Amino acid sequence: MKAFGFLSFGHYGSGRGPGDPDARQSFKDAIEIAEGADELGVNGAYFRVHHYARQSASPMPLLSAIAARTRRIEVGTGVIDMRYENPLYFAEEAAQLDLIADGRVALGVSRGSPEPALRGWESFGYTGSEDPRGADIAREHFEKFMRAIKGEPMTYADPAQYGAGAKLAIEPQSPGLAERIWWGAGSAKTAEWAGEQGVNLMSSTLLTEANEGSFAEQQAEQLRRYREAFRAADHTRTPRTSVSRSVFPIVGPEDEIFSYMGARESRDQVGVIDGFTSVFGRTYAGSPDTLVEQLKQDQAVMESDTLTLTIPSQLGPELNLRILENFAKYVAPELGWQPNTEGPVTGYEIS
Repeated sequence: MKAFGFLSFGHYGSGRGPGDPDARQSFKDAIEIAEGADELGVNGAYFRVHHYARQSASPMPLLSAIAARTRRIEVGTGVIDMRYENPLYFAEEAAQLDLIADGRVALGVSRGSPEPALRGWESFGYTGSEDPRGADIAREHFEKFMRAIKGEPMTYADPAQYGAGAKLAIEPQSPGLAERIWWGAGSAKTAEWAGEQGVNLMSSTLLTEANEGSFAEQQAEQLRRYREAFRAADHTRTPRTSVSRSVFPIVGPEDEIFSYMGARESRDQVGVIDGFTSVFGRTYAGSPDTLVEQLKQDQAVMESDTLTLTIPSQLGPELNLRILENFAKYVAPELGWQPNTEGPVTGYEIS
């Protein structure tokens, strides 16, 4: 592990009091948490994206606000559901965001997780999927999006203005943006596909396969298979990888609120999501010394360059910034952390 960030699910409610922010307060809290995290040296601010739900949806306005009010922290998503995206409009937005952020973007995309709406992407105008989960539409949109941000011509120009046969790429273009795109993978097969595509890997908060071994062991195997596929495809750059965990350092009495989480979810959890038997990672909660020892034994955490901490964003900036500060002060330095003051995060070389 070289870096850590936070992953916010962006939940909001009706604004009835502490722990129940309305949408407006949730977005303002997100900006405040990101600003505070930037000053703490945290490396990344990432946001979950869902549709037809009371949490973060189209993320670009929020990410742009954060990018404009921070200096070093990476801004991104985990993940954008490509089933719902117009790939060319998304390419324009992503390039503008990356330019505003001076290249600090880390956009995680994928097929997306189960949504409240039944085939909700169809209500956005994207029909014709032959897959009940819409994976074919997601990958089709992804392929077009990647071509667009790499500057490939996407349409013919008006011959009255450009002459016959001229083509146009989307504008603006942000150099290097394609190397800052991540694919969210919930299985080893999907991780291998991401490696073949040459994008970064954002390993999911759950694995849609229940194999032998702990969640961390299965996820570490996913990372290894991704790197093998990346190398076999002859990509020349060094990719990035990330995993997420719920980690709550208990430093003082005010942190005891988290102790019950560690007791309740101290083991991997198994459930059925979207028809797949899925494994969820355990929650870590305890003293800094205990967390350091436990996380050093977590193979996936130590083999990935970036760890994202899932935070209870609805509980407000003060509590969430205390989680991040405690981790930055007492845990992360023992795991190899390099604060954002040391420059952009780089991946581990693939040997």
